[in-house]
Amino acid sequence: MARSALTHPDRIYYPDEGISKRDVRDYYHDVADRLLPHAAGRPLSLVRCPGGIAEGCFFQRHYSESLPDGIKPVSLYEKSGDKAEYLMIEDAGGLEALAQIGALEIHPWGSTVRELEQPERIIFDLDPDAGLDFSDVKAAALTVSALLEAAGLTPFVMLTGGKGLHVIAPLIPEADWKMVKDFARTLARVLAAREPDRFVAEAAKKKREGRIFIDWLRNQRGQTSVCPYSLRARPGAPVATPLRWDELARAGSASAYRLKTVSRRLSALNADPWDGYFDSAETLSPAALKILKRA
Repeated sequence: MARSALTHPDRIYYPDEGISKRDVRDYYHDVADRLLPHAAGRPLSLVRCPGGIAEGCFFQRHYSESLPDGIKPVSLYEKSGDKAEYLMIEDAGGLEALAQIGALEIHPWGSTVRELEQPERIIFDLDPDAGLDFSDVKAAALTVSALLEAAGLTPFVMLTGGKGLHVIAPLIPEADWKMVKDFARTLARVLAAREPDRFVAEAAKKKREGRIFIDWLRNQRGQTSVCPYSLRARPGAPVATPLRWDELARAGSASAYRLKTVSRRLSALNADPWDGYFDSAETLSPAALKILKRA
């Protein structure tokens, strides 16, 4: 697909790196085949920085008529019972439209519009206290992975581009949001009870000192998490980067890959680091909760 025309293509989005709107458009064009399977056809929340990260950013999840054609409206019922127009993209043209409006972070729901009430993933955001080393987060990811495998799921790991890791297991979209949330909460609480010096399952900052918060709260209707291969609106232009499990030990930080380096990484790989992700989806059975407690 040909690259779309941009207004103000030389506008700088990341001033320290000299990364422009054109550079962001070109990056999303290059990774579209990898990013779109995780973002297309889903309600999205965006972090927009139309003047670049130095000029301030804002969060947007509702559609407006001023948005480019590649960004579509999708009507959803909110908790209040009211109907609202959310954001959605369908193709590479939608990704390039996101670059046009300065959408530097893409955060999809855990379900598609087609099967909105049945999540197709379960996700844990491992959020470390400021004093912890990244090696502690990597060890935590392995612990979470082992529990997911014990429950019959196939976990994958991703650098968030921030300070932590995501451990994600694809699901066959059959269980509803309540069941997925209950499973995620149970897993977090099991780990916090077994290893209270390492893990906490509560979001309160005062309880996280020296520990890793297993953020299970993203497994709820309407919650989002950063998309694989999305940029982050942070200095350095870090990228949320999927890894193979055998690469995790060598990862130096959650922001190890940037816009200027992730493409080189992908071209050097013999296979997609998440090869088989969608084929690995499993059913989340009621028995999985019992398995967790025995594992």
